Amino acid sequence: MPAQRSPQHTPGEKQRYTVGRFIFIFAACVAVAFAIAINLFKTTVLHAEAWNHMGDSTLASVKPIPPTRGEILASDGSILATNLYYYTVMMDLRAESFKIIEFTAAVPELCDSLAKYFAPHDTAAWHKRINAQLDKPKGSRTRNFVLARDVPQRVYDQIRTTFPFFRDFDKSRHTGLKKDRRLKRSYPFGSMARRSIGRVGMTKECSEVHGRSGLEYALDTLLYGHAGVKVRGLSTRGTKYIEDTAAVKGFDVYTTIDITMQDILESELNTMLHNSQAEWGAAMLMEVKTGAIKAISNLELDPSSREPRYIEALNRCVQPYEPGSVMKVMTMAVALEKGFANPNQVYSIGHSYSYLNNRPIRDTHSPGSLPVSRFIEYSSNIGMVKLSMPHYSNDPSQFRRDLAELGFFDHFNTGIAGERPPMVPRDPKLIDLSRMVFGYSTAIPPLYTCAFYNAVANNGEFVRPRLVKGLRTPDGRDSMLEVSYVRRRMMSPENAATLRQMMHGVVWGEGGTAKILRNDAVEIAGKTGTCKIALERPKVDAKGDSISPKTPWKGGYREGHYRVTFCGFFPFDNPKYTCIVVINDPKLPFRGPAVSSGVVLKNTALKLYARSMLNDNPEFKESPRKPDAMGPTVYASFDNTRNATLHNELDLGRTQAIRRPAPCDTAGRVPDVKGVSIREALTLLESKGYAVRFHGVGYVCAQTPEAGTPAGPGTRIDLTLRHD
Repeated sequence: MPAQRSPQHTPGEKQRYTVGRFIFIFAACVAVAFAIAINLFKTTVLHAEAWNHMGDSTLASVKPIPPTRGEILASDGSILATNLYYYTVMMDLRAESFKIIEFTAAVPELCDSLAKYFAPHDTAAWHKRINAQLDKPKGSRTRNFVLARDVPQRVYDQIRTTFPFFRDFDKSRHTGLKKDRRLKRSYPFGSMARRSIGRVGMTKECSEVHGRSGLEYALDTLLYGHAGVKVRGLSTRGTKYIEDTAAVKGFDVYTTIDITMQDILESELNTMLHNSQAEWGAAMLMEVKTGAIKAISNLELDPSSREPRYIEALNRCVQPYEPGSVMKVMTMAVALEKGFANPNQVYSIGHSYSYLNNRPIRDTHSPGSLPVSRFIEYSSNIGMVKLSMPHYSNDPSQFRRDLAELGFFDHFNTGIAGERPPMVPRDPKLIDLSRMVFGYSTAIPPLYTCAFYNAVANNGEFVRPRLVKGLRTPDGRDSMLEVSYVRRRMMSPENAATLRQMMHGVVWGEGGTAKILRNDAVEIAGKTGTCKIALERPKVDAKGDSISPKTPWKGGYREGHYRVTFCGFFPFDNPKYTCIVVINDPKLPFRGPAVSSGVVLKNTALKLYARSMLNDNPEFKESPRKPDAMGPTVYASFDNTRNATLHNELDLGRTQAIRRPAPCDTAGRVPDVKGVSIREALTLLESKGYAVRFHGVGYVCAQTPEAGTPAGPGTRIDLTLRHD
């Protein structure tokens, strides 16, 4: 069968087909061109600005400008937290003008200088590090050979002008020396009130430095400020452009902390912890009329130290613990306000009382009978139970509601991170309530106990505790915060006076549990508290199950281990300060609250008295300089480390290195303290039992009696101060 042939087209048909294809392609091109023209018109005319902005953004480099963090200041303007530039000092060993021959000759002497100032490398180690670079070909050497990290500008200048090799070259003859600058948070007073001031750190979410604890965390939004933006790039119009939005500095925060009071309280607490070999201690000093927290300290054993050493750790002042007998003041306040406590009514007490046929309630040192007015003095558990339980037997939860009515559970918002309110059961059983009224089966933060006692000292006015005194705006305007109240009237002035008198008996009464705190200089009133330390809950695995499920958790206490508290105010006739001291697990012979926590409060009160800080003595004068003009307080405390820190890191010319006061060789003679700081003078003189008064500001320029004068403990030493 013959193969089929394709149809043959005539020349005319071929021509028409070619023309048709051409017309189709031309029409398609016109359509595409028209579409492009329309879009181009929209882009270049109608939406030109938007497209230019998008193009500029694509070509631009955008970097955030971190703001300068606000400072944290003491009440007098002394710097507690600030920002300092620190430098990493490096050498570029590949620099074109680097003088290799001169450098090699200077290496031995340079290594000696580096070893002297920059640990941990010794001279041999520096030789090894430097020679390892010099043995390499020039192109293989590092451009960033580190000499020192985190040093201030002063140290960099010292390296540049005094170290071998660097000192012999001016700016025109390069040594390869360079520096990398970074802003770092600095705390001139080291660990002082560390947990209350707080610390900062880099956040994972945004790679910014923000507060991690304490005031740094609680007030981070104020301290941080507002970040700026730096834009560098090439415009779609072909022009270079620079656009900056400036960062806004954060607020400076004035705290209520008084450096002198902080130093005293922290020193006394540290001494007692060492003497009693306790696990930890917490203390707080509060101004009665304002609620200002003048000092706060939290110390616990350093687990990394071979020798016993106490460091600032967890802020236990705001953490709840079973309070022990200091709770009796709250119970008595409720009883007085609700009218079921008659101070003159006498109760049969004894040493043991079985309530609800359960575990007996015991008193260790109560007589056979007591009036209500002396329940606090003798710290009678039985008395508090017999007074309270008849009133609450039908509704045990009413006790908590009565405490709430006084403002006991209101949040203080002090600015201290981690602040928690008291924990009191809302629906307790009668047996639980019988323990709550004298300080068990509850958990009260020391802050709340101190604030409540402060209200009693303040004639029933419940001022809100505060750690923030005011703010300074970025443009330098100060804004001071007014005193506020939890309750303008927590209890009647009459009941407050009755309760103060009851607390006075704890120290000055015949049966007082803190008679050891009596002294003629400062009259103290307060309450002791002793509480067994609860057992810790068993550890759990990753699923939350107990590691030992066969042994169910029943609670209980550590046998023979106690947490002791003293909370009180002084002077009794005109209360200025309220103080609470809590010590966990002190060892014999300091296990009692009076001889441990109470002694810390007593010694603090005596030192404030000796420095004329408890009265209106005209000899006591603060610096006339305004807070915004003041730098850090320049006192060296115990080992001059604070003075060294202020001098080295803040570069303050007036932070002179003052000499240590030398104790007199002959016992019973007054030491020579002329020329030293008042803080150093007080540390020495008070340790020898002298009562110290001073006037003026600055350093000791005169003393009476003169150095070498025979004088025993109790002798008054008058000091005159002045600036150099």
